[in-house]
Amino acid sequence: MARRIDVTGADGVRLAAWEFGDPPKTDPAKTGPQSIIPAQFSGARAEHPQVGHPAIERAPGVLLLHGLMGRASHWASTARWLSERHRAVALDQRGHGQSDKPPQASFTREAYVEDAEAALEQLGLAPTVLIGHAMGALTAWQLAAKRPDLVRGVVICDMRASALGAASQREWADWFKAWPVPFATLADVRKWFGEDDPWVERPNPARGEFYAEVMHECADGWRPVFDPDQMLKSRETWVYDAHWEELAQVRCPALVVRGLDGELGRAEAQEMVRVLPRGEYAEVADAGHLVHYDQPEAWRAAIEPFLDAVMV
Repeated sequence: MARRIDVTGADGVRLAAWEFGDPPKTDPAKTGPQSIIPAQFSGARAEHPQVGHPAIERAPGVLLLHGLMGRASHWASTARWLSERHRAVALDQRGHGQSDKPPQASFTREAYVEDAEAALEQLGLAPTVLIGHAMGALTAWQLAAKRPDLVRGVVICDMRASALGAASQREWADWFKAWPVPFATLADVRKWFGEDDPWVERPNPARGEFYAEVMHECADGWRPVFDPDQMLKSRETWVYDAHWEELAQVRCPALVVRGLDGELGRAEAQEMVRVLPRGEYAEVADAGHLVHYDQPEAWRAAIEPFLDAVMV
């Protein structure tokens, strides 16, 4: 089960957080409205219904942060096994999933970090472990550097600390233009992103499923739930800069995880571990950039020992 809780991010942007697992029973008269909903994430909402509940506060918190174009539901498999022992919450970040996408909203690094900070405080999750994929991993380590009091550990999944540069940003802009939207069916989405996309070196059904998850049905077919221009704005706030200095400021334990065929190379990953004051390293075979989607069981095996150690 996944329960939606609305939180307020930077500049008043409404964010949808999703708590997994069956929460303790509470008195609605004391806690306010709440909704327990299936994991396909409907639009039902709850306004901080259980912050302060003693059973909730005893469970160690985990906040899951998706990458660019992702959404909280991409963490469903991970969050379900986490919820057996922890309070697992996945956040739809601004411009993504069911969170607000205001046309004039800020998509700076500071805004993303402040959103995650606000979510931790409003949900009563701290001190928490942050698990981030790609852009979400950058948000995780920047927040850990900024607010060490809120974070007890960080899992960094397939995110580079080095600058990617202007050519990378141009490639992404051209890639968005190449999408054959609208897609007639979800099967067409799966096929294009899993097989036909020029960026796909070999058929990857998991990649097709990943992108099918971020499409919604419109009058003329299936389109992304996000605005590609907002995604490019988000990306341009970090793609030109290196992030080693912030990495060195992360004082809590940190695990760097890479897929062997992902975007983060082994040499850079190991340098990130060296720069981190308390860094550790793990890699997942037969996985690309979408490590937790490509190999969910191997992903769990890679991060669970780290979580067990930092959650004591």
